Amino acid sequence: MSPPGGKEGGRRRRRAAGAMADGNADWMGSLPAALCSYPLSNLAIPGSHDSFSYWVDEKSPVGPDQATAIKRLARISLVKKIMKKWSVTQNLTFKEQLEGGIRYFDLRVSSKPGEIGQEIYFIHGLFGIKVWDGLMEINTFLEQHPKEVIFLDFNHFYAMDDSHHFFLINRIRSAFGSKLCCVECVEYVTLQYMWEKKHQVLIFYHYPLYREFPFLWPGNKMPAPWANTTNVHKLLQFLETTLEERSRYGTFHVSQAILTPRVKTIARHLVRGLKNTLVHRNLPMILNWVKAQKPGVMGVNIITSDFVELVDFAATVIALNDLLLEEDDSSSKS
Repeated sequence: MSPPGGKEGGRRRRRAAGAMADGNADWMGSLPAALCSYPLSNLAIPGSHDSFSYWVDEKSPVGPDQATAIKRLARISLVKKIMKKWSVTQNLTFKEQLEGGIRYFDLRVSSKPGEIGQEIYFIHGLFGIKVWDGLMEINTFLEQHPKEVIFLDFNHFYAMDDSHHFFLINRIRSAFGSKLCCVECVEYVTLQYMWEKKHQVLIFYHYPLYREFPFLWPGNKMPAPWANTTNVHKLLQFLETTLEERSRYGTFHVSQAILTPRVKTIARHLVRGLKNTLVHRNLPMILNWVKAQKPGVMGVNIITSDFVELVDFAATVIALNDLLLEEDDSSSKS
């Protein structure tokens, strides 16, 4: 269970979840048969950036992903409130994102320094929920939707030694068991392949221990170039350039359609937060870029966004797969 965000937080999330299209909970299982034999690396798949950040704990210490100066400042409670406005990049829980069609999750994790035991938490400036609780929420959805396939990308680790990693990897194995898809040639991994083997989960693990576990895919199979800009025009140019450079074969590909605040952006707009300063204003232009894309060997694959419910993000990405069918039709007629 995710920690409650109070009555108002719950109402906000319900409104946000309602804004996501209801028909996307089973979109993979509902794709035309022709697309089920396409490699997953050639399909258009919606994802979320900092997927777990819908709840962060203002009462816990600042995370080890932050600079020492921030940790000192955060002893002032107002500073943590401001941090929360800039750390939260999603409104929806895992369950709500999954029901809305999101299938790729960007995950950053950490131990809590000073805490006894090896429990691992999601983190983005402030600590989020326990990873185990998130995995359980995801697994419940998968049990109810056996044809849906998800990508969990563990790409940042903080305050973790090998014993923490072994603890986390065992948690992943306990949560998903036989649903885990072992490393395979990327082009072999289609929906049909996953369904035949009753697999639903691909885990990408950006740490050398992935070599010891057949169900951990190396991080380099999931490149996610980052524009690191507040300028929407620079972001869109970066997305175009990195798509042109993507590997034709052998990897998935993440287009991070996100804007990243600079320190001066945060200083200028302290109390407005990420959503009101950068996201609301620029999402329409980002969505227009998404609508102009095409999946396929050299096209888009996974596209991630902040606040995925603010526009028809997931439905727009999913609809791009229809272009593959049109391509098939035109090639069969020629």
